[in-house]
Amino acid sequence: MASRIRAEDLECPLSTTVQHVGEWWTLLLLHDAFDGYTRFDQFQENLGISTSMLTARLKTLIADGLLERRPYQTNPVRHEYVLTDLGRSLRPVIITLAAWGNSRLAPEQRSMILVDAGSGDEVEPVVVDAKTGRRLDDSHTYVFTAGPAASHAMRARYTPTTATPPDGAITA
Repeated sequence: MASRIRAEDLECPLSTTVQHVGEWWTLLLLHDAFDGYTRFDQFQENLGISTSMLTARLKTLIADGLLERRPYQTNPVRHEYVLTDLGRSLRPVIITLAAWGNSRLAPEQRSMILVDAGSGDEVEPVVVDAKTGRRLDDSHTYVFTAGPAASHAMRARYTPTTATPPDGAITA
């Protein structure tokens, strides 16, 4: 099977991230893990995923360092799948994806919302710059540029003259 990543995307953090977590079942498994699921049968029952697909996805999540496989029973040996620090660091991404999905729905159409655990008040997740607290959803204010490790191709893509996108351009 051919790789979905183009050769020129190998250094792109978006492309390489999507390679790890951009698959449908992977995102749903991570979501379940954030909700406290840890056991194979819990994932399978909740998602209705086949045994072979679940096994493959869990192996990939372990290999990528997002989940850790730990024994919880010795006779017979049974394992649970626990988020690693790296896996837990993806929670804001999952929250942001769910919030984007909810933003397209009327409040009464939302089947899952994010709330403050203490107050029960609904919260509105946004992505902000850690230094300034400013929202990052303005593609004219915040643009990508080549980083220190950028190849010639990446530097050509993000030259100073292309750092400001034309009107209507899609940037991250």
